[in-house]
Amino acid sequence: MARPRTQDPDELFALAREGDRLALARMLSIVERGGDPARAVGRLVHAHAGAVATVGITGAPGAGKSTLTSALIAQMRADDERVAVLAIDPSSPFTGGAILGDRVRMGDHATDDGVFIRSMATRGHLGGLALATPEAVRVLGAVGFPWIVIETVGVGQVEVEVAGATDTRVVVLNPGWGDAVQANKAGLMEIADVFVINKADRPGVSEAVRDVEQMLELGADRAWRPPVLTTVGTTGAGVTELWGAIRDHREAARASGELADRTAARQADELHRIVAERLLARARELGGGPRFDELLGAVAQRRLDPWSAADQLLGGEA
Repeated sequence: MARPRTQDPDELFALAREGDRLALARMLSIVERGGDPARAVGRLVHAHAGAVATVGITGAPGAGKSTLTSALIAQMRADDERVAVLAIDPSSPFTGGAILGDRVRMGDHATDDGVFIRSMATRGHLGGLALATPEAVRVLGAVGFPWIVIETVGVGQVEVEVAGATDTRVVVLNPGWGDAVQANKAGLMEIADVFVINKADRPGVSEAVRDVEQMLELGADRAWRPPVLTTVGTTGAGVTELWGAIRDHREAARASGELADRTAARQADELHRIVAERLLARARELGGGPRFDELLGAVAQRRLDPWSAADQLLGGEA
């Protein structure tokens, strides 16, 4: 297949829908960079995205999430499901790009046309990632991936928020009390739909299951009680059950109306973020002209309070 040289969103989208993976990668790069080109991509794919199923996989660093995700992909492909993975990586301090490469993470699937894996950098900025991720999901849905897995590298604010903005949230822990405490402190108990004790071939797995079950008993009642599963990502043990739990949760959430509620909440949150970003851009524009300097001087001389100065900048007062 010829390598697409164009940066035109319409041409890239047409190529990507025909299966051109480089064109798809370029569209996602445009989305990550943001700005007017990203908005053009967003307008283009919105009507074509359709309904996609999103799965968030998060947990403490070292829990084996990437290995488990790779095993889950294999299980999904065994059921002939096309799947895309967005791997949320820490940003490179030098380039701003993702440090961990997608093929390094899950190279076994690199040549499978039914799998597309993309690393996305946090860039140290939650707002940018929170806007880029749902747009990337729509791009992937629009080119024919009905299942999208979002895997995060840790359990910080960025990772929890991104993983939480999915239909089904999988929290991965390891045997040992420390992970359970970390999960509780990080707020993962509240977002989890499925708990996985990975590396279950190690000592302490039964204690880890018991700890999570006890915390669930102390938590708020929910229509869906998160199952606590055990897996060994390196061998694939328990991954069939994990795939089944993900599908069971999706069906239960659809039947109860929770899936629709989550979708509506995500859309509202995204719209709020877009409005906030546009207002921030407008504020930066207003902050660079002579009128800003004039009002700033008035504030510095205490002839005007900053709130009134802002009103005047925004056209609230003459």
